[in-house]
Amino acid sequence: MKLSKEEYSKMTEKASPDSPLFLDCLKAFLFGGGFCVVGQLLLNAYQALGLDKETAGTVVSVSLVFVGAALTAIGWYDKIAKHAGAGSLVPITGFANSVVAPAIEFKSEGYVLGLGAKMFIIAGPVIVYGTLASVVYGLIYFLFTLF
Repeated sequence: MKLSKEEYSKMTEKASPDSPLFLDCLKAFLFGGGFCVVGQLLLNAYQALGLDKETAGTVVSVSLVFVGAALTAIGWYDKIAKHAGAGSLVPITGFANSVVAPAIEFKSEGYVLGLGAKMFIIAGPVIVYGTLASVVYGLIYFLFTLF
């Protein structure tokens, strides 16, 4: 089947309708702001539990990475992102999603040759070790502050 440029242009316009720019911006603003509100509520809660502001900020970061990774693992982050658009790219939760999503994809190929080997192709060693180290260090620090 040979298509002319005009026919191809008509097909692409029909297949990809214009998105409502104002509504997309509003959703991104509200969802992104919502993620930030959750972060602020966590910060206030951790400070109310007796952590100083700097430590509470660290624990909030670890918590948001964990929540973003958990939502990705159970398949909810994609559903949220479908509506939130760019609002789901709030740096820390979007970062967790971008690391966990390929891991889930490669898990089907096995833990060693799939997840272990291919994780470095997509996410890069700095991101993988950075995420892993931040969670481990954050948990260790948090546990030492409890006792």
